[in-house]
Amino acid sequence: MITIETKIKNLLLIEPKIFEDSRGFFMESYNYNTFKELGIDNIFVQDNFSKSSKGVLRGLHFQKDEYAQTKLVYVLRGAVLDVTVDLRKNSETFGKYVAVELNEKNKKMLFIPKGFAHGFLTLEDDTEFVYKCDNFYNPKSEVGLIWNDLDLNIDWNLKKYNMKEEELIISEKDKKNITFKEYRRAK
Repeated sequence: MITIETKIKNLLLIEPKIFEDSRGFFMESYNYNTFKELGIDNIFVQDNFSKSSKGVLRGLHFQKDEYAQTKLVYVLRGAVLDVTVDLRKNSETFGKYVAVELNEKNKKMLFIPKGFAHGFLTLEDDTEFVYKCDNFYNPKSEVGLIWNDLDLNIDWNLKKYNMKEEELIISEKDKKNITFKEYRRAK
């Protein structure tokens, strides 16, 4: 496996080794010892799986306080634009984001440490998305930032993916997420 640093410290893009032949391919998506050699020694305790239609936007979610989660995310089928926002208050990139395309062809994974909000936009129908978490989900600890926050100014690349804002499929819960300003005031 190869780790690629993003513009935000500790947020890593991971390229697994792929073994392909006429039968298809094989890859090891997770091995504790391999990840530990890369400097990632989290113990993952919960796996989540979602399947979504094209145009579904989920997030930007995070767990706060003792329920904060490190995540390892990847796509089994389809494609997403994965977005993470740095919420670590002492970070030089506080309030900055990274957007990266994860898909079944590139097989890349994203390692998201505690202290980040996370969301994704599905780019194809029947997209299957997996995220490993190092802490259990606690609904009372969940917080969400609104996807189109003016201060964060996230470029979801809608034009590139031939999508329109009014066509996005967003849950009622995510439509009520807080702004980045509200998050900072609550801290």
